[in-house]
Amino acid sequence: MSGDILWAPWRMEFIRGAKSSKDSCIFCELATSGEIDSKNLVLHRAKSSYVLMNRYPYNTGHLLVIPFSHTGTLSSLSSDEHAEIMRLTSASVEILQKILGAEGFNCGFNLGRSAGAGIADHLHMHIVPRWVGDSNFMPVIGGTRSMPEYLKETYSELADSFKAL
Repeated sequence: MSGDILWAPWRMEFIRGAKSSKDSCIFCELATSGEIDSKNLVLHRAKSSYVLMNRYPYNTGHLLVIPFSHTGTLSSLSSDEHAEIMRLTSASVEILQKILGAEGFNCGFNLGRSAGAGIADHLHMHIVPRWVGDSNFMPVIGGTRSMPEYLKETYSELADSFKAL
């Protein structure tokens, strides 16, 4: 596979991404942002958390459920926050099954940098839709994932269903 090129220009935004100050948190900024949710890929806002499309997805439809509270530990969330995160996770799974035809899911938290958390100080639930054969050979041989759809197209497909929550 040496010499082959997979074009993925959206990754450069992540690679070159502006380094935020030590005190800023993108998840807190999005939680309080007055900007248009479609621009930021926010699908739904609830009382204490929100659903966001991952800008650097593992797979098409990769969502994050994020509490408004800035914390890296589950134990610091209230029981209401825990319940809302799980309710939004469940609703997100149902929507992804209905709209994208997802056949399975990987759901979970990466708690701490050593566990793979890119933003370790603000926990978030990953919801990664899966399909039989979705990974094919690319991650194993080429160390690369392929994305069959642009983020804005997926956002448009999902947005109406989240409005009903």
